[in-house]
Amino acid sequence: MSVLTRPLPAWARDATLGVFVHWGAYSVPAWAEPSGALGAVPDEEWFAHNAYAEWYANTIRIEGSPAARRHAELYGGAPYAALLDAWTAERYDPADWARLFASVGADYVVPTTKHHDGIALWDAPGAGELSTVARGPRRDLIGPLASAVREAGMRFGVYYSGGLDWGFAEHPPLTASDQLADRRPVGADYNDYAFAQVADLIDRYAPEVLWNDIDWPDAGKTAGPTSIEQLLARFRAAAPEGIVNDRWGAAVGDYRTSEYDSGTANETDLGWEHCRGLGFSFGYNAVEDESLTLSPRELARLYADVVSRGGRLLLNVGPTAAGEIPEVQRRTLEGVAPWLAEVKPATVGRSMVERAGIRVTVPEADRADSAVEPWWRAWRTADGLVVVVDDPAATAAADGPVRVFALPEEAR
Repeated sequence: MSVLTRPLPAWARDATLGVFVHWGAYSVPAWAEPSGALGAVPDEEWFAHNAYAEWYANTIRIEGSPAARRHAELYGGAPYAALLDAWTAERYDPADWARLFASVGADYVVPTTKHHDGIALWDAPGAGELSTVARGPRRDLIGPLASAVREAGMRFGVYYSGGLDWGFAEHPPLTASDQLADRRPVGADYNDYAFAQVADLIDRYAPEVLWNDIDWPDAGKTAGPTSIEQLLARFRAAAPEGIVNDRWGAAVGDYRTSEYDSGTANETDLGWEHCRGLGFSFGYNAVEDESLTLSPRELARLYADVVSRGGRLLLNVGPTAAGEIPEVQRRTLEGVAPWLAEVKPATVGRSMVERAGIRVTVPEADRADSAVEPWWRAWRTADGLVVVVDDPAATAAADGPVRVFALPEEAR
């Protein structure tokens, strides 16, 4: 668990919803086994049967994995980097994305600027051929989104994989979590490379969220001109109200994170952040149909649970290689938008409450099962208690004013 370095600014304390965007060359094959949620699948099974499509470059290198077999059949065993040339982003419309994200009340948007595959989505210093400017889309994909997000009234952040980069150095594929220390770049060469790229993101796009992943090269964890300390000082100077996550492998960070069923011990106090996709994957996985995607009602329930416990939900979308938000994901976002428009204003200035003293009941005539208490979550604001219930017939009572919101009905 990281040491939190400073209190969150007011906007981040009040924020309850962010949008994560995982888009990369892995969106071309758009495939992973939907094996289950991170943290719910045994470690010895997870890597060879990885549900994360964005880990495709690792999974296809695990001998005998279903992804490796499929890659050989469809792509003849071509190197992963060849997928970059097939990624053209011909239907990318950042303004459309921003309108969709704003419609669900997103407070901030965080796209992946470089994932573990090492491919930069902008003209990153030192990236050479591993960027969307040099190959594939042949343009900067980050700048237009930053502008569109801000024009739509949201804050902009950046994700960067500081801990893993499969394009920078040769390492065997990861097949178990305990191999991470030995199968990632940790030296001064990679630290200087990563420092220069994140510094460039700060200088070019002025992000207000800096979201590092996995770890940071060990060479940057001691004092020096390209240390984490200097990088974060640069970020703080550029974005005085900016926030930094906790995944640096060092005692830095403004808030703690969890992911699916992993890291749930971090879900404490006000301002932690839970990230997950609408299905089991962050990157677009064409296998994930409606049955494997959160419905509007399920998403509303997840949001209410996270908010009631003091957290923010960083909900991921995974665009197609063409640049479209998949219809199955768009349907959920558009379906939950009216409900969020009602509930989200009632989250500002929230504080957590104890369940004792709150009475949630359903009239006996409306009960499906009189022995089961309806599902509900609650928090308090300056205007009183807010209760979200799963049964539209439910009522809530407590000391002081109470507002009750029912989860949206499932589409028929």
